[in-house]
Amino acid sequence: MSFFTEFPSLGRADLSAMRRWIDGNFREFTRATGEALEAFFNPLLMFLVWFEDVLLATPWPIILLIVGGLAYLGSRSWKITLGSVAAFVAIGFFGMWEDTMSTLAIISVATILCIAIGIPIGILMSRSDRMQAVITPILDVMQTIPSFVYLIPVVMLLGIGKVPGLIAVCIYAIPPIVRLTNLGIRLVDADVLEAADAFGASPRQKLFGVQVPLALPNIFAGVNQTIMMALSMVVIASMIGVQGLGVPVLRAISNQYLALGLMNGLAIVALAIIFDRVSQTYGKRLQAYRGNSK
Repeated sequence: MSFFTEFPSLGRADLSAMRRWIDGNFREFTRATGEALEAFFNPLLMFLVWFEDVLLATPWPIILLIVGGLAYLGSRSWKITLGSVAAFVAIGFFGMWEDTMSTLAIISVATILCIAIGIPIGILMSRSDRMQAVITPILDVMQTIPSFVYLIPVVMLLGIGKVPGLIAVCIYAIPPIVRLTNLGIRLVDADVLEAADAFGASPRQKLFGVQVPLALPNIFAGVNQTIMMALSMVVIASMIGVQGLGVPVLRAISNQYLALGLMNGLAIVALAIIFDRVSQTYGKRLQAYRGNSK
């Protein structure tokens, strides 16, 4: 009768043996490949450290000019530009400038990596139902697995520091841009594709001249989501040595400093809003330009 009252499960000894087998094999893999992986990611570390040093060494008025210039170039909106500059002035006024520059460095590098890797994968998914069937479950796992779990294999492979944190941020943030690139290309009107075929467009011309431009709003929505998820992961990545606004937030949680946590949390929100508004507006403007040029 115990069969009906107790769920059949693996015995404690077998379960323990299975866990030891997984841990042992992963440790052996780590010992065998750890140095090679560190050497592989060393250029990435050097670039990240250099970019962060550049941001920290640049005088704040120049940073404000660059932020305002990029915001205006992306949005062509004085409201968004002034809002972006005002947000950075407030961040600096409340003593969070250096942490914000560190966060800006890792978010920028993580976003560039996610775009460089995610968009080609999304395009590949859109052109092959089989690839979509293979990649979609992987993205499901990446989006649903608890974010803390990402840190375990990354730390075992590369230890603590900037690169493991950057990799964890990229793994957590890349699924939206892959999904929305795939979705945007698949949603392109069939009549438009037939018209492109009628004009004799090659598959490459059809992809980069028709499908990708029409999918830009979805692609930029994916970029937005990637940036938001990267910003949220920065706080968790601070547990493994990633400098930035996540460190004071973590300190505020540990010591129950409400004001410190709120101020740094709001600074992360300000960065998220700036990235979101500028990229969204740029995507809409680019689509309007493509539409008018036809």
